Amino acid sequence: MAECELIKGCIFFNDKMADMPSTAEIFKTIYCKGEFSNCARMIVVKSLGREKVPLDLFPNQAAKALEIVKKG
Repeated sequence: MAECELIKGCIFFNDKMADMPSTAEIFKTIYCKGEFSNCARMIVVKSLGREKVPLDLFPNQAAKALEIVKKG
C-alpha cells in the first residue's frame, strides 16, 4: 500500500496530534496509508498549495476542504 508523500512533514500529525497518538494512528491508517486522495489536507494542498492548508484542518473534513478550495 502506498503512503502519502506528505506524511513525514505533515504539520497536522507532528504538531496537532502529538498528544493523541492513538487517534493519530487511526487517521494515518485511513488517510495517510490508505485513501490519501480523500484527505482534506491533501485536497487543499493539491488545489491551492501547502501554505493554504489551515493548521486546524482535520483529514476527515473533506467538505471544509472543498469550501476552502472553492474560495481559493
